[in-house]
Amino acid sequence: MYVVKFEDLSKSDIGIAGGKGANLGELTQAGIPVPPGFVVTAQAYEKFMDDAGINSQVMNILDEIDINDTKALQEASEEIKAIINEAPIPEELILFITEAYNQLCQRVGEDDTDVAIRSSATAEDLPEASFAGQQDTFLHVSGNDSVIEYIRKCWASLFEARAIFYREENNFEHSKVYIAVVVQKMANADKAGVMFTVNPSTGEEIALIEGSWGLGESVVSGDVTPDNYQVDKKNNEIINVTVSDKKVMYTNDENGTSVKVDVPDELRNERVLSDEELIELTEMGKTVQAHYGEPMDTEWAFEKGTLFLLQARPITTLGDAVEESGDSSADVGDVLVRGLGASPGMASGKVKIVLDIDELDKIEDGDIMVTTMTTPDMVPAMRRASGIVTDEGGVTCHASIISRELGIPCVVGTGDATTTLKENDGVTLDGKKGLVFEGISETKEEAATVVATAEAAPIITVTEVKANVSMPEAAERAAATGADGVGLLRTEHLMLTSGIHPGKFIADGKEDELIDTIADNVMIVADAFYPKPVWYRTLDAPTDEFITLEGGENEPREHNPMLGWRGIRRELDQPEILKCEFKAIKKLHEKGYTNIGIMIPLSQSPEELKKAKELCSEVGFEPHKDVEFGMMVEIPAAAIMIDEYIKVGIDFVSLGTNDLTQYTLAVDRNNEFVAKHYSEEHPAVMKLIERTIRKCAEAGVKCSICGQAGSVPHIVEKLVEFGITSVSSNTDAIADVRKTVARAEQKIILDAARKRIE
Repeated sequence: MYVVKFEDLSKSDIGIAGGKGANLGELTQAGIPVPPGFVVTAQAYEKFMDDAGINSQVMNILDEIDINDTKALQEASEEIKAIINEAPIPEELILFITEAYNQLCQRVGEDDTDVAIRSSATAEDLPEASFAGQQDTFLHVSGNDSVIEYIRKCWASLFEARAIFYREENNFEHSKVYIAVVVQKMANADKAGVMFTVNPSTGEEIALIEGSWGLGESVVSGDVTPDNYQVDKKNNEIINVTVSDKKVMYTNDENGTSVKVDVPDELRNERVLSDEELIELTEMGKTVQAHYGEPMDTEWAFEKGTLFLLQARPITTLGDAVEESGDSSADVGDVLVRGLGASPGMASGKVKIVLDIDELDKIEDGDIMVTTMTTPDMVPAMRRASGIVTDEGGVTCHASIISRELGIPCVVGTGDATTTLKENDGVTLDGKKGLVFEGISETKEEAATVVATAEAAPIITVTEVKANVSMPEAAERAAATGADGVGLLRTEHLMLTSGIHPGKFIADGKEDELIDTIADNVMIVADAFYPKPVWYRTLDAPTDEFITLEGGENEPREHNPMLGWRGIRRELDQPEILKCEFKAIKKLHEKGYTNIGIMIPLSQSPEELKKAKELCSEVGFEPHKDVEFGMMVEIPAAAIMIDEYIKVGIDFVSLGTNDLTQYTLAVDRNNEFVAKHYSEEHPAVMKLIERTIRKCAEAGVKCSICGQAGSVPHIVEKLVEFGITSVSSNTDAIADVRKTVARAEQKIILDAARKRIE
C-alpha cells in the first residue's frame, strides 16, 4: 500500500502515514473541512530505499557522525541528501503517485492543481516527540513531474542535520524511522494561523488563536508577530484581542509560487479575524478536541470566507507552566524590551545575539539566545540556552513551541531585541510577563525553591488523583503535578518506539534484550513517582499497530483490530511475551521499585485472570505476595462478572471507560455516523461503572478509573459518591480533577451532616 487517500486513513495509521498524514485522515473521517489529498506512505519510502540499494550507504555515513560537530553534521547531511536525490525512483511508485495526483486534480476540477507537499515522519508529532518542522514542506507544487521531484526532496529531508541531531538526542534509531509524504490541495488563504484549543502554558479552557494575512507559514515560522485572540470556550466570550503590526505575509505570485511580500499599509495594523470568525474557529476547536478527547494544536485557513483545518496534533507542553512567587524580578534593573510571554519562567544570563545559523556555536550553557526568530536548525543551541528572546513571532510560533517543549523561558515578538540588547550584557527575562530586564537576578534559584514548595502542597483528598502515562519522557512532568501515582502506565508506545516487534526479540533469541527494554523504560516512571504506586498495564496493542514494526510482517490483517487479537487474549496465545513483561517487573522489584503493580487488559473471563497469574508464578514472581496484581474493566462481561474475578483474587481494578462505553453501546466513537451516540453517561454504562465500584468497595479491592470519563467533573462527582478509591487522568487535567474530587468529598460530608441535623 504505497499511496492512500485521506478518507482511508485514521489516527491509528501513524506507522503508515506519519503524524501529519494520520491526523489529516482522522479529521477527514470526522467530517472536519480539510482540503483533500493523499499520502505517499512510509512503505513507499522503504521500497525506494531498498530498490535503490542505498540503505547501507546512508547508515554507514550516519554511524560515523559526531552530532556535536556542527560542520561535520551538516556535511554528512548534504552527502546523504545528494545520494537520495540521485537515486532512481521505481516505476511502480511513479505510476501510483501520478495516478493519485491526477485523481485529485479531477476531484477539485483543476488541471495540474497546486498542492502542498509535506513530510510526515513516523516519529513526528507523537506525544513527547513533537518537534515538527524537522523535515521539509513545499508549497504550490503542480504537475506530475514536479510532484514526483518534491516527494523525493521530502524523503531526502529525513536526513536534514536538525532531524539527525534530534533522533540521536532522543534515541530514535535512524533505520527505524521512516517518512511518509502528504500531498494536499493548496488552500489559497486570505488569512491563516494557529489555534490551541486550550491555553498551552496554563491548560485553561481558553482557545488561543493567532492569525495573520495570507498563508499560515508566516505565523508558524515566526516571520510575523500575528494578532493574538483569546476566547472563553464555555460561552464563546472573546476575552482578549491584541492587534499587531504585521509587516510581512506569504502569498502567491503570478506563477502560483509562494512568496514573502510586505503587507499593504492599510492592513498592517488592521484586525485579521472578526468576532464571527473567532467564534466559528472556537466551535471547530471544540469539535476537534471532543473528537480526539484531548487538547489540540491546530493550523487553520480562511479561503474566500470558508474555514479549513490544515493540521491537528495533541498539545505536548501542558503542565510545564511555572508560576512565580512574589516579585521575582525585584533585584534587577529597568525593562529593556517588551514582548509576548511565550514560555513561562525566569532566566538570567549573558546576551548572545544570533543573526545567522553560523553563529550558533557561540551559545554556551546558560546564555540568553537573542535572535530574529528561531528555526528547527537552532534546536541544539536552544537546548544550551537558559532563555530565548526573539524580535518576531507569537505564542504559537516555532520558538514558543520548542521553548515550552524544552521548559526554557521565552519572550517573543519584541520587535527590536536584536538591536536593543547588547552582546554579553547580563539580562533577566520573565517568560510569563514577556519582559526582559537589565541585570542578572540573584534570587532566581531562591524563587524557584519557593515555587516548588508551594506546588508540592496540593489539595488533600481521600480519593487519590493519579496520572495516566504513555511515554517514560512524560513521567517527570506528570510527577511534578503532585499526582498520587500512576493509574495507567501503557506499554504500547514503549514497544512502538523501539521499532521491533516483541515477538522478534524472542524469535531471535534476544529475550533478555526485550526484558531490559521494558525494565529500563518502566524504571524511569517508577523512579519519578517512587514510592507512590505505578500500575503497569501489560501489552494491549491492536494488530494494525504492530504490522509496521520490524518483525511485524506476519501480523494478521483484521477487519476490526479493536475487537480482535489484543489484550490478555493475545498474550495468553503468546505467553513468552507476557512472561518477559513479568520478568521485567520482577527485575525492577528486586532493585527496590516495589511500587509497581501489574494490570492485565481486556479480560472477558476470570479464567484469563487465573492463567495470567499462573504465568506470573512460573517466572518466580507470586501475585499478591510479591506484587500487587489487578485488571482493567473494559468489557461489559468483566463488569457483570466482577464478583467472580474478586473470588479468583485481585488487588485492584481500573475502569477503562473509553472501551467500556464503545462495547456497551456498540458505538465506534471514531465513526462520524454514530459518534453522536457515544456517551460515558449512558445509563447502561453508568450502571456497569457503579456496580464495579460498589462490589470492589465491599470486597476491599482498590478501584480506579483511567478513561476519559475520569476527567469530566460531574461524572467524577458520581464516582466519588459510588466509593471509587482513585481517579487517573491525563497530566493536564490533574489539578482540575483534584479540585472536583475535593468538592465532591466535601458535598458528601455536608449532606451527611445535614441529614444528622434533620
